[in-house]
Amino acid sequence: MGEIKQKILFVNSEIFPYLPESEMAGIGRYLPQGIQERKKEIRSFMPRYGCINERKNQLHEVIRLSGMNIIINDVDHPLIIKVASITAARIQVYFIDNEDYFRRKQTSFDEAGHFFEDNDERAIFFARGVLETVKKLRWAPDIIHCQGWISHLIPAYLKKAYKDDPIFSGSKVVLSLFNDIPTETFRPDFADKAVFGGLTRDCLPFLDEPNGINLAKTAAQYSDGIIMSAPSVDKDLTAYCKSMDLPILKYNAKSMENGGYIEEYDAFYDKL
Repeated sequence: MGEIKQKILFVNSEIFPYLPESEMAGIGRYLPQGIQERKKEIRSFMPRYGCINERKNQLHEVIRLSGMNIIINDVDHPLIIKVASITAARIQVYFIDNEDYFRRKQTSFDEAGHFFEDNDERAIFFARGVLETVKKLRWAPDIIHCQGWISHLIPAYLKKAYKDDPIFSGSKVVLSLFNDIPTETFRPDFADKAVFGGLTRDCLPFLDEPNGINLAKTAAQYSDGIIMSAPSVDKDLTAYCKSMDLPILKYNAKSMENGGYIEEYDAFYDKL
């Protein structure tokens, strides 16, 4: 019998070419390909922002995965799943879509530079949408790698709301920290709206003050390993991560430049 392949789930804020190239979008594009080439199974998810051209990128809805409603603040929000292929990489990307949250043309800020008021609910919807879709796929990930602030509730949901689900029973969470962490404050009832299943209000102490740094601390609180994916992550956040006594992979500018980070990340997964 062949060796069982390790399964890696990538949850991204950005993936090139669907969004402009940046360090995060580049990692979202090339890391899954590199991990797949190392004989591991991968799945990639990102939000279906309104600036993504569906026709150009050949997105299409996956009917069998769509149709669920996610309730936030007593309101039903339909979950739509779309998929596209990056042919050169031989990978598929799943997109979490919803008319209310992800059809606008900007990602996190409006044209005037204002942080979207409903970014708290968008993060809730995205995190739960990813996990519910993975359940529907019946695909049990060994590693869930979160990249970008909009993925930062996934570790808490995984360890509290989905901890008894057999799909996620063996999953470890890797958190990559970038410089995308919002300095803005979310709405004061963020934590109350995020409550779901075994994730209670008491599980989210940092969100008493709901800002981007405290959302990132919440992600770190429930992660199994941290990757510093930027040269200058917030000092307070970095200090908190070190205090958790978790495995931490330091930022390596040279490996980011030459692509060696893929080998480093792959080895980091294997250690968890």
